[in-house]
Amino acid sequence: MSDPVLELDALDIGYRTATADVDAVRSVSLTVQPGEVVALVGESGSGKSTTAHSVIGLLPGNGRVTGGRILFGGRDITGLKAKKLREIRGAEIGFVPQDPAIALNPVKKIGIQVAEALWVHGLAGRSEAKEQAIEILARAGLSHPEARAQQYPHELSGGMKQRVLIGIALACRPKLVIADEPTSALDVTVQRRILDHLQELTSSSGTAVLLITHDLGVAADRADRIVVMRHGEIVEQGPTAAILGSPAQTYTRKLLQAAPSLAGVPLVDSSPTTTGPVLTLSNVTKEFALPGTSTPFLAVDDVSFEIPRGRTFSLIGESGSGKSTVARSVVRLEQITSGRIDFDGVDLSTLRGEELRQVRKRIQLVYQNPFSSLDPRFSVADVVSEPLRAFGIGSGSERRVKAGELLEQVALPASTLDRKAAELSGGQRQRVAIARALALAPELVVLDEPVSALDVSVQDQILRLLVDLQDRLGVAYLFISHDFAVVRQISHEVGVLRAGKLVEIGSTDRVFGSPEQEYTKALIDAVPGRGAAVSTEVAV
Repeated sequence: MSDPVLELDALDIGYRTATADVDAVRSVSLTVQPGEVVALVGESGSGKSTTAHSVIGLLPGNGRVTGGRILFGGRDITGLKAKKLREIRGAEIGFVPQDPAIALNPVKKIGIQVAEALWVHGLAGRSEAKEQAIEILARAGLSHPEARAQQYPHELSGGMKQRVLIGIALACRPKLVIADEPTSALDVTVQRRILDHLQELTSSSGTAVLLITHDLGVAADRADRIVVMRHGEIVEQGPTAAILGSPAQTYTRKLLQAAPSLAGVPLVDSSPTTTGPVLTLSNVTKEFALPGTSTPFLAVDDVSFEIPRGRTFSLIGESGSGKSTVARSVVRLEQITSGRIDFDGVDLSTLRGEELRQVRKRIQLVYQNPFSSLDPRFSVADVVSEPLRAFGIGSGSERRVKAGELLEQVALPASTLDRKAAELSGGQRQRVAIARALALAPELVVLDEPVSALDVSVQDQILRLLVDLQDRLGVAYLFISHDFAVVRQISHEVGVLRAGKLVEIGSTDRVFGSPEQEYTKALIDAVPGRGAAVSTEVAV
């Protein structure tokens, strides 16, 4: 066997806080061979990203390697100075960060940012690099790469920005790519295209990949070996087939059991509905003006569907298909161009002022990213009771009592009331966001990618929580997602959007079991992990 591209030898990493030193990673040892894909999996806080960031010197200021070695190509780079690490980073080790919103320079055009990766490392002159940047954007799966190169980050969707980052990471043909949740924001078809490209690199040029992911389907499809982390330590590692087929550790088996699957048992009762609709969309169209042209962009094209009371209707489709535009239109953050949206028999487009404000009590929204939607200055008690304050409901003490009851509904302890959002995990923050959405006892909650950033065990908890709340409170959900396995678990009915048009609609069982449209079949075929043999038995 050839020498490994990357070797971590008994690696220890700690964080210095105001009160104590915290051991985040303990005695982690693993290797990545040339052309090999190694997936590092585990729950939030397990140490996956900390381990990956240490390799390229991107630990935060209070983090440091406290023991062990990091070997790259046989060379010990553990104590390398920042300047030397910058020479390696990008040229020899590519990095794809998790959050595209903060990783791109907002005042530089996309093409320039891709080209910089080439000319900074002396691989091309400035004019040549700009030409190559367009090819790199095309390989990363971006449509109209020439036009995208002239755009700024704020003009791209989250999925598009993630593709740009993947393009930058691969631009210099590095020996190792560290990909930290590289496809969590992407729809299944683009996800497959990006991962196909990574796989092509590993086979054609011997590039190795250290893949950090909470998506066990992606790990099943793409990794040669899987390394499972928990509480900063490796609990199990081995060939993918062995880990998925016969895991040795109970923790690994629990992770596998929590992973959503198209073949799994749905969490909701699929019996026919007997209730009337709480929301009805009739021939809804939404156009956006485009700068420099008189032809508008048709984001939503003649869409019609309804959601019965106490049921879940999910919209699925690729990035740019119009899912989030529909969601924003339902909560009146966008004004539709034509058609009609009826809530409880009332046309939402006709409402203004106090009438609209009162209807908004009955329709609530849960965003994809709970951290950005929760005010960091507020305590959890203030965040959850904010809707009650806005509508003048109860005294201060009464609102705090209500906030505690709402936290109890989402399975958070009363001690959470006085904490800030930054002190909570991703799953806890999302529970707080759901509690806030329930504060005014809404009849409809719009959930826009509510679990896409969560690891599988927390994701499973949130989905079960949503189903339980629906059973107890009778609330209806409009669920927006690009994760088909999640949609399969939680939905009663499903609509498939393509380029703004609703191309297929029906019961969840029918759409996933017998799709009528070739487009729907292609989307389902692209779902990762469908062919993996996974053990879901959990030892007691």
